[in-house]
Amino acid sequence: MASPILPGSGLGSGLDIGAIVTALVNADKSPKQTQIDNATKTNTLKISGIGTLKSALTAFQTAMTNLGSKTNPAFAGYTATSGTPAVLGVSADNTAVSGTYSVVVNKLATGSKIASASFAGGAASAIPSGTLKISQNGTDYNVTIPANATLQSTRDAINSAQAVNGISANIVTDSTGASRLVISSSKTGAGSDMKVSGIAGLEIDGTQTMGANPAAGASGAVNGLAQDASLTIDGLAVTSKSNTVTGAISGLTMNLTTVSAGTPPSTPVTVTVDGNTKGLQTSVQAFVDAYNTLKSTIDTLSKATPDEDGKLTVQAAFTGDSLARSLVADIRGQITAPSATAGSPMAYLSQLGVMTDRTTGNLTFDTAAFNKTMATPGMSGKVQEMFTGTNDTNGLLARMSKAVDPYLKASADGKTTSGLLDQRLTILNNNTRNITSQQLALDLRVANLTKTLTAKYNAMDLLVGQMKATASNITSFFSSLNAQQSAK
Repeated sequence: MASPILPGSGLGSGLDIGAIVTALVNADKSPKQTQIDNATKTNTLKISGIGTLKSALTAFQTAMTNLGSKTNPAFAGYTATSGTPAVLGVSADNTAVSGTYSVVVNKLATGSKIASASFAGGAASAIPSGTLKISQNGTDYNVTIPANATLQSTRDAINSAQAVNGISANIVTDSTGASRLVISSSKTGAGSDMKVSGIAGLEIDGTQTMGANPAAGASGAVNGLAQDASLTIDGLAVTSKSNTVTGAISGLTMNLTTVSAGTPPSTPVTVTVDGNTKGLQTSVQAFVDAYNTLKSTIDTLSKATPDEDGKLTVQAAFTGDSLARSLVADIRGQITAPSATAGSPMAYLSQLGVMTDRTTGNLTFDTAAFNKTMATPGMSGKVQEMFTGTNDTNGLLARMSKAVDPYLKASADGKTTSGLLDQRLTILNNNTRNITSQQLALDLRVANLTKTLTAKYNAMDLLVGQMKATASNITSFFSSLNAQQSAK
């Protein structure tokens, strides 16, 4: 006969079986559960810390890249301004010299643009198969023309094969429906005229001009031959193959946009070059701020703090972790190292008034010391050289960015597939899976233990109930017997 006593009822023994089983199970579970909870908390904290640190390092690298931009340099030692930017734009590097220049742009550099003879059938005109050869500056660029080609498919073949060489083609159709193949080159300067051969009907001699009203069978250069740019600098004649003129004025690059206004004598453009002290000060401050922001993040992730009662210590994600210390040491190593440019009078950041606070480890910037240093002639260029270097790797900005590479990217030896932070994150994620497995195992143990203890205590309760019933029956029997004897 099944026992009517349910788990936790204690009807036989009068004991609270549910409470007893719960207490026993919790006593068995508590140490392991505490261990799992602590491990989960620590692991989760570290995973969050990895994410925060990666974001901070990425932001730091981005700041270093932006400060070292070649297109918009933050550490330009000199500033160059153009009195007429619509005619020419200017920029200066660290070899520039302060001064004022009068520039007149007489002609712009042009590239070769040539047109074929006219095809009455338009863009669908048939073109013989073979190899189309485009010659320029002594180099031949070959384009394969397949069978059943048209003028349009020939254009497409040229664009597909020669776009990488700066050669492009298009079709111009006149009011009669006749079309010409027009080929252009991005190369500029006298002598860069193109010639086309190899396909019947597409022979073009780009060294000859077509004229204003070419005949249908005429081919050659469109809008004149390719030419050099022509300009004068303080009355001195200068020519350039490109509209980007470098070297004509030391440390200065001029980007020619259009010819100077007016008929000769044309209106000159005034170009001014000055030291960029104010801009450099702003950029040095931006550098200091970027470092301090990263350093503060690392400090927050590393330093333990007291709890709300000010008694117990609350660990941070990287408290006592060598990774954070190594990262700071790697970055600081670049800050304290001398300039990579040998013999430069600007060797250390301290010469610019950038010092380390002994209490916080952050950088401080003394602008008065900076301005004192900048008062020395030629220092603008040396500051630019310190930060941007003489190549893409030896400037302070590049070295600072490279210092955090191992934490974000693959190692130089190629043996690891991810940065140090990703490697650590992989370990932590494995820990998460391991902790989850431990929790599942503990939950299963708790369930089995609860089931086992409940069954045992229910069996005990049933036995006690039976014993009580037996005792009651015996007591009743003797009571009845005593009553019978007393009645006699």
